[in-house]
Amino acid sequence: MSATNPSEASARLARTDPPGRLMAAEMAEQPTMLRRILKEGAPHIRDVAAEIAARAPRFVLLTARGTSDHAALYAKYLLEIRRGMPCGLSSMSTTTAFGARPDLRDVLVITVSQSGGSPDLVASTRAAREAGAITLAVTNNPDSSLAAVSEFHIDILAGPEKALPATKTYTASLLSLYLLVEGLGGGDGAAANVLPGIAERVLARGEEVRTLASRYRFAERMVITSRGYGYPTAKEAALKLMETSYIPALSYSGADLLHGPLAMVDNISPVIAVVTDGRGGEALRPVLERLRGRGADLCVVGPASEVAAASAGFALPTEGVAEEVQPVLEILPLQRLAYEITLARGQDPDAPRALAKVTETH
Repeated sequence: MSATNPSEASARLARTDPPGRLMAAEMAEQPTMLRRILKEGAPHIRDVAAEIAARAPRFVLLTARGTSDHAALYAKYLLEIRRGMPCGLSSMSTTTAFGARPDLRDVLVITVSQSGGSPDLVASTRAAREAGAITLAVTNNPDSSLAAVSEFHIDILAGPEKALPATKTYTASLLSLYLLVEGLGGGDGAAANVLPGIAERVLARGEEVRTLASRYRFAERMVITSRGYGYPTAKEAALKLMETSYIPALSYSGADLLHGPLAMVDNISPVIAVVTDGRGGEALRPVLERLRGRGADLCVVGPASEVAAASAGFALPTEGVAEEVQPVLEILPLQRLAYEITLARGQDPDAPRALAKVTETH
């Protein structure tokens, strides 16, 4: 166990709430939150999408940090696959540190941020607008500085998030971005209507996740892999494990895993595979075969048929769920896994060391 400085020890003694209470409550809110977005947020998102579509942007740049960066990566897959729009993930330091001013006329810049308060996000978005971009902020704070400097804003309607690890703001961002991308093509995003009910069923299976946590509580390292729409889930799950339980978790696209990192896989370090039910899962199957061939302790989050062929796993009810919205469900057991492993290791998932809710990067 790591050393604790006196101020951390005093703060911990002063707490009266049980460890993880906030994170547990916010994970449990997600079905209600998804319903709220579909009912209250969707009309505004469609209006914003229609206004942006009328401007006919030729390219999309996505800007984010941390958990929001994984939501932005999900949007990149959606925009390229569903809308055929070329996309890139921007490097903010080119603007904020190096002073670059690219020509962004007819470019849609989408900035995703839970708080909307990080200075580099605000500065890069302001610079993008000055360079001619169509700017859209996707945040959980309509009164934020980021919303103020952006031409358009989408409120993800997640409500206050008090636990340091982001859970409900991540799934809220995914759903809001999905509705935006569908709206850009004139669609209504009806494929998402099944999500709240299925999310309730997934979250009710906490005992299954607790069993997985007991299997992996002493892990010294984990590898998480996926392909396609599931890849952002793999990256977000790795972040959740690292920031709550402090387990080094490495995330790779299945294709990248075969290009070298596969050599570190053995029967000791667990591998979690996020298997989306669809083309992404099909593309991942050769990787799963290689992992099984190396004797990996393979945990699958995905269809029951794939879980049955693994060492362990969590079967997701994906029948009838469109591949592009499955990431909203895939992350739920992985959020809970990070939470349960952290508790099993005697730590508090509500308050990871050295983290702040708003990270101010410049």
